[in-house]
Amino acid sequence: MENSYVLTIEDKEKQFHELRLCFCGHSICQPEHSFGPSVRPVYILHYILEGKGQYHLDGRTYTLGPEQGFLIEPNVMTSYEADHAEPWTYLWIGFEGSCAQKLLGQMGLSHRTPTFSASCGAQLIAIVKNMMESECKGLEHELYIQAQVYQFFACLSHDLSDRANVFQQEKQNYYVRAATEFIQENYADDIKVQDIADYVGISRNYLSTLFQNILQVSPNAYLANFRLTRAKEQLTITDLSISTIADMCGYHDPLVFSKAFKLKIGMTPTQYRKTDREKQRMSIKQLRQKKDL
Repeated sequence: MENSYVLTIEDKEKQFHELRLCFCGHSICQPEHSFGPSVRPVYILHYILEGKGQYHLDGRTYTLGPEQGFLIEPNVMTSYEADHAEPWTYLWIGFEGSCAQKLLGQMGLSHRTPTFSASCGAQLIAIVKNMMESECKGLEHELYIQAQVYQFFACLSHDLSDRANVFQQEKQNYYVRAATEFIQENYADDIKVQDIADYVGISRNYLSTLFQNILQVSPNAYLANFRLTRAKEQLTITDLSISTIADMCGYHDPLVFSKAFKLKIGMTPTQYRKTDREKQRMSIKQLRQKKDL
């Protein structure tokens, strides 16, 4: 069981399309009080004021306490329950709108990162109580509630701004890591930068920006460097023909391969192989001389 205090906004009051309140409230839960598994039609943010509990999502369990919270997304199966020894007291706000998902993403909240920590509990509970206790009527009430909704997110975003920056950096690193893995697995094929961007799921321009910012090289240059590095290895450890190695490394024209190799390495593939083999012979000769001493 739980002692709940709830405000529900009627449909006729939902005229704000970008972000609008559906309901809000706060509860004092009894030990092991649970909700779900269930699917909710709107976004819901819970913030824990006291006590502990667990949130379950996609087989994952999050144990949470004071000054922490969790996100429930629309049409996603979730459940949660209060701790048996220290049951939680929490507030919640249900909302929807065309910018809701974007707003949550800017604060670093998503299906992958559904929990958060914030120290603004006093402000948040005050805002929820203001909405629940408002005596305004008509349009004044609608505008007052809307102002409180934005104030709620303003307080929360203040505490989550650093987290959002970290989340954004993690996402950018993920894109670059996925792109480099795609290159390493498909460099022998006739792939282009657009193919890499399509695989990662971002625009070509954004992919180029991320590569420059994180790796200090363009995607095209990274691809070429990787291919030529593999070519050097093949020239060193095999006796395969230049044309065969070129084809293995994504260059289906041996002449184009030779020009690219010379531009990057400073000598042709044939010269590189000859020089490398000579270095190997000299190394073996020196090693034998040392053994004879």
